[in-house]
Amino acid sequence: MDLSGYTLEDLLLAAIKSEVESERIYSSLAGRVGNFFLKDRLNFLAGEERRHRAYLEELYRKKTGGGDVVLPERTPVPLPSVKYSDEAAVSSIVEQAMAAEEAARDFYLSLSELFDDRKTSEMLKALSRMEEGHYRLLEAELENIRTLEEYEEGWPMMHAGP
Repeated sequence: MDLSGYTLEDLLLAAIKSEVESERIYSSLAGRVGNFFLKDRLNFLAGEERRHRAYLEELYRKKTGGGDVVLPERTPVPLPSVKYSDEAAVSSIVEQAMAAEEAARDFYLSLSELFDDRKTSEMLKALSRMEEGHYRLLEAELENIRTLEEYEEGWPMMHAGP
């Protein structure tokens, strides 16, 4: 991913905004699904994104001289966003989230190359690997989600407990 046309501040704000939005999506989905295992995985992902955001906010303050992090409504950095609605199929939202996780992986790997200090560069590479892990987790769940959606179309309350 070519990041040469952006300021470091724009890149870090885009990264923070992406993590905030990802946390919101995963938390919303977790509140929406009935499957306990999927809910647990989505809550895990939301927590991961929250920790990523905290690290990136700290990095932002360190590299820009401190101050509050004020996220723009839109960033110039082209990272995909997830279109969420309560009416959308969970599988559709997860597919979009997978694309966003792939883009985040590439973004953090490219961002790591902009830092001379080894610690920051390695941490951003670690974030890249974590985003790859998020993608793999979602990929593993996607087929189950699709199957459950099919069952729920014909068998409402399929997963309702006693």
